[in-house]
Amino acid sequence: MSDADVRWERIRNILLWLAIPLIVGLLLASTIVPQPIIGVIRLEDAIYTYSAKNTIKQIQYAIDHPEVRAVMLVIDSPGGTVVDTETVYMELTRLREKKPVVTVVNGMSASGGYYLSVNTDYIFAKPTSMVGNIGVIGYLPPAPFVIEDIITTGPYKLWGAPRDSDMRQVEMMKQGFFQAVKLGRGDKLTAEDSVTFSGQIWSGMDGLKLGIIDAFGTETDGAKKAAELAKVANYEVLDLAEPAGVELYSGIFFFQSPDGMQMPYPNEAGIYMLYIPPLPVKQ
Repeated sequence: MSDADVRWERIRNILLWLAIPLIVGLLLASTIVPQPIIGVIRLEDAIYTYSAKNTIKQIQYAIDHPEVRAVMLVIDSPGGTVVDTETVYMELTRLREKKPVVTVVNGMSASGGYYLSVNTDYIFAKPTSMVGNIGVIGYLPPAPFVIEDIITTGPYKLWGAPRDSDMRQVEMMKQGFFQAVKLGRGDKLTAEDSVTFSGQIWSGMDGLKLGIIDAFGTETDGAKKAAELAKVANYEVLDLAEPAGVELYSGIFFFQSPDGMQMPYPNEAGIYMLYIPPLPVKQ
């Protein structure tokens, strides 16, 4: 064997010993390190006790599992109760501290639904999606009156609060909603506050012009944007409902008429971040 052959043999052995650990490491990495996941959380109902609980379960799953690198929040919701909407909003804030979140609006993201949307990094909608309806709606308690066979220990024990107190509370919640929109959308909003906060619900086409949304897009676009923000490739899109242990809803949010027809009004009086569509007028 010539000197050249001996040298080549040595170089080949050295390369072989360098390559073996690298190959083994790559094989181990492919089996141990999980594929990046873009988690999907679907909110396709009013926001109330049960839907909020299930949404929060999925948010917590995304926070706790490092393989979930970003989240796509898919919304088709008219909003709901103030307290449940605020609870989900606060959990979304915790999630965004760790991972990017992108909203994809299908049919509607109105009132409380939009309140959640502005707490994400990017908002997609369809040209015909319905977005906005920024504001609060409430049912005032009846004016106090005496009921002869009921004894109370104070004038508002039966009614909870004077009517003007409820009106102040609604105003406070409204201002909090406005600030959340300004914080989330910032300089993207193009209209005057009198327009943005007028309570209007817009099509996605108008919402894009007003800076209410960022772009038109589908769930495919949402997953790509979430992956881009998380700086991942070769990702898997996974609906988080099953791994998070989401349960079937067991509550009724909307009022049902005696004949079983569901009406677009909440089942209980209260204060809501909710879009209530007008009923069709019978001629």
